[in-house]
Amino acid sequence: MNCPKCNNELIQKFYKGLLEVDACPNCRGLWLDAQELDRLEDLAFDEDERKGSLIHFQQPTEFLCPHCASPLVEFQYRLYDLRLEYCAENAHGFWLDGGEEERVLALMQKRAKDMQRQTSAEAEWKQALKGIHSFLKDKRQKK
Repeated sequence: MNCPKCNNELIQKFYKGLLEVDACPNCRGLWLDAQELDRLEDLAFDEDERKGSLIHFQQPTEFLCPHCASPLVEFQYRLYDLRLEYCAENAHGFWLDGGEEERVLALMQKRAKDMQRQTSAEAEWKQALKGIHSFLKDKRQKK
């Protein structure tokens, strides 16, 4: 397979020793097969039901899928300020330019912290409401 951006031959490597990807030694881009983007995200945040929709605001590109040579489609990644490409026609996978894999991980780490903070705030609110309810119940009983 060749890089969709600079046409160099992609080589297989292990990203962070955990995920086998096809990498461009020239531009440092990564080709992630269809499920590998999810596995990359899972390194930082593995609650799929809380990640949000993946693909928004699609537009065609001039770059070709390294598997089938159909045009890659650019999209906004999970409504973040990050644009990635993917094989829309045959769902072969995703292209991440050099460094975008680190952005994906950083965004998923932020999402994990946000979800943890939200869960904590909801638990605190629930406890506060329980305290108010108990206070009002005690006040009514004393009347």
